Amino acid sequence: MRSEHNANPFLIRFVKKLRDAGVKIVMEIPTYPYDQEYTTLKGKCNLSIDRMFRKQLAQNLNAVVTFSEEKVIFGQQAIQISNGIDFSSVPMKQTIKNPGELHLIGVAEIHFWHGFDRIIAGLRDYYNSGEISTKVYFHIVGEFSGTRERNEILPLITDNNLENYVTLHGRQFGTELDRLFDLADLGIGSLARHRSGITFIKTLKNREYAARGIPFIYSEMDADFDTMEYVLKAPADESPIDIKQLLSFCQGLRLSPVDIRQSVLHLSWEKQMKIVIDSL
Repeated sequence: MRSEHNANPFLIRFVKKLRDAGVKIVMEIPTYPYDQEYTTLKGKCNLSIDRMFRKQLAQNLNAVVTFSEEKVIFGQQAIQISNGIDFSSVPMKQTIKNPGELHLIGVAEIHFWHGFDRIIAGLRDYYNSGEISTKVYFHIVGEFSGTRERNEILPLITDNNLENYVTLHGRQFGTELDRLFDLADLGIGSLARHRSGITFIKTLKNREYAARGIPFIYSEMDADFDTMEYVLKAPADESPIDIKQLLSFCQGLRLSPVDIRQSVLHLSWEKQMKIVIDSL
């Protein structure tokens, strides 16, 4: 089961009944630790209930599944895997050539830890520099998760006259989403996980970019990608992203979409779930 950070007596009772029936249960905690992600009053109230019961819930599991480096979570053994990829549902990028342009894509339900504002601040500095060799565009796909994110991003766009270079596409699916990925030269992963106290994480978005054959940038530690030549690591701080560095990185990359996709075949859900099954 996937954790919804909702440990409570009812869920614990349910898990005990499953265990009594001979069912083995593991719970995936996609981000750990997670307390610092709750910033609203309602969220903190819900979290307080989870904090009261999560150790008791964990005691009744066979294991916790984590994408972090933790070996024990809430007193229960942790099985370490990578976020998996369903390759059958992720088509490979079809390259669209746009001479003199660089297209960036960030796909997410937009939270403050994605740090998309760092890209926009970088675009501001780039277009203000007066040294424009290439037109750089940023495509944001997804909805804002809250007011904080909206206030961090929208004023940066309008105050710096970047409406022609930053496009908010909202939620996209199917062929339209595939079209945007085909257009993209570089994927934008999380650039501000440090804001939520996360250092080690294996995000699904990094894997989707790789499965589609798109190079990408992120700032956290991800053991599956930290040394890959199609990955650019950003500093885990509040500095604007250096757009000229992005341009140089993309211009120097010689790997094809097929090469990038081939490098992550071991991250299929079949192979990652085998780790869990073998551990049980």
